[in-house]
Amino acid sequence: MKQVTISNAYLTLMVLDYGATIQKLLVKGENDEYTNVVVGYNHPSRYRLDDNVLGASVGRYAGRISEGGFTLDRERYHIYHEDGVHLHGGKEGFHQKYWNIDEVDNSDKPFVKLSYTSKHLEEGYPGNLTVSVTYKLMNNALQIIYEGMTDRSTVINLTNHSYFKLDKSPYIDEYELQLNCPYRLETKENLLPTGDIIPVRKTGFDFLLPRKIGVQRLDAIFIKDIGNEKVAELHSKSSGITMKVYTNQPALVVYTPSDFPGICFEAQNYPDAPNQPDFPKSVLRPGDIYNNISIFKFDLDSSN
Repeated sequence: MKQVTISNAYLTLMVLDYGATIQKLLVKGENDEYTNVVVGYNHPSRYRLDDNVLGASVGRYAGRISEGGFTLDRERYHIYHEDGVHLHGGKEGFHQKYWNIDEVDNSDKPFVKLSYTSKHLEEGYPGNLTVSVTYKLMNNALQIIYEGMTDRSTVINLTNHSYFKLDKSPYIDEYELQLNCPYRLETKENLLPTGDIIPVRKTGFDFLLPRKIGVQRLDAIFIKDIGNEKVAELHSKSSGITMKVYTNQPALVVYTPSDFPGICFEAQNYPDAPNQPDFPKSVLRPGDIYNNISIFKFDLDSSN
């Protein structure tokens, strides 16, 4: 397993080739003290045993897919599922693959680029698909760019699965969360979308104005406000760190696990889009380029 570290005056990023995983993201504070704002392991070998997909790149389709497959261009493709639910790309998704480290740049805007080629019918998906992820430090922000190209029509939905934790507290209940997401996808008990889009206002999913996360745990699909690239803001009063999330993707899966403190912001297309004709299209055709850009920007309250 290989590890790459890049840094600038504000941030230090450690990336593993296994799963193109963000192992650590260090934010520089006062007195040159650093806070690691992602949940992870100190020893890279632990990631091979990880069931939480900590910091990893997820694909070929990150969100849930129903019916054990999908039909594309009148051909049926069967994919791995458990009780009718396909998740995180299958039995061995991209997060369990070794990616190639293609380029490491240590300039004033340092970046590391990794790539992976998924062969035709891997996990049941059509097409030889080549994907890449570029992690780039831009002052006090981490930019994540996913790209993909295929030689045969396929479906694609990539995301990063980092769990963010902005301080050393054992809880995230006191974090203030704000989401520019006026709607969410209604889901069944197995978290597959019903196909209905419902408003969040005056419900337990209403984070249109900043409020504490509290004891509730989230595993919800929020729909980004059209025309607003900023989709989320998270603040820890304890550390004074504020994280702002921007993305060109239409949905944000927000997940807070019950067994450890952290919050995932999975910028992606709608889950189950291959089986939902009214959802944004997830099909990638030969000659086209899949493009998923997200930015995680960190600001420090000087009063803390």
